[in-house]
Amino acid sequence: MGALIWLASYPKSGNTWMRSFLHNLFRNSHTPVSVNEITDFCLGGSSAGWYAKYTATPLKDLSEEEIARYRMQVQRDFTTVFPDSVFVKTHDYLGEYMGAPLQNMEVTAGAIYIVRNPLDVVLSMMPHFGITLEAAIEMLANESAGSASSDRHIPEHYGSWSTHVRTWTRRPSPGLLVMRYEDMLDKPKKSFKTVTNFLGLKPSPERLERAIRFSSFKVLKAQEEKEGFKERPKTSQSFFREGKRDQWREKLTPDQVRQIISVHHEQMDRFGYIPEDYRDAVPASSSAATA
Repeated sequence: MGALIWLASYPKSGNTWMRSFLHNLFRNSHTPVSVNEITDFCLGGSSAGWYAKYTATPLKDLSEEEIARYRMQVQRDFTTVFPDSVFVKTHDYLGEYMGAPLQNMEVTAGAIYIVRNPLDVVLSMMPHFGITLEAAIEMLANESAGSASSDRHIPEHYGSWSTHVRTWTRRPSPGLLVMRYEDMLDKPKKSFKTVTNFLGLKPSPERLERAIRFSSFKVLKAQEEKEGFKERPKTSQSFFREGKRDQWREKLTPDQVRQIISVHHEQMDRFGYIPEDYRDAVPASSSAATA
């Protein structure tokens, strides 16, 4: 039996990128691993099929109480898939929902958490969820935000962007690695070397560089265009959009930027996401408390 390593993030923050990197690293192939094969390597924490063995109720009809009743055992079942580390993707915040835990910490070894500037996250949320920019900004602040139940997936519970980031990162731990999406873009070798160090791996420079190259946005987008991507939601024309940073400067109005900062300033400030020219958007009471 293995132990779980969560690959956690708020939606549209780089989770698929990280999964692809790790799959290419471990597979060590001389051609890019198909993006549609990453589920063979990394389990989906919301995959409903795992619950079928515990109930005859159609999966999409499971109540939250039923899901909570089985969740801890299902996550224990995850540990039987591989003999050592078992990577599990999740968009759930860290904690409890309706009084029941979302993560089974008894079988958890650690987590890699990816955080991304919410000013850019909202732009990726729009086509992904098929919603307007205004709706994306509202969703970012919605403590009840999450995904719906379906035949293939149990609901995920995102919470607000701030809650998601805070719950996963507030307690530093040797078993937790926090990655900034922007650092992964700007300093890929340094960033992904940090990941391999965290996992206790010592790949050769060539192997590391190849895994980085094979999981690049350019490669992933080309794969999706050629063969499709089974995780693409029906509401979106493509899963991989542009993979850039700071697009908010061209696509958000100053009022929209200030609206997001006013709600999420605490966690944004922790990760260096408040632009100097928008410091005035931080509530005065917060600035005083910080000072």
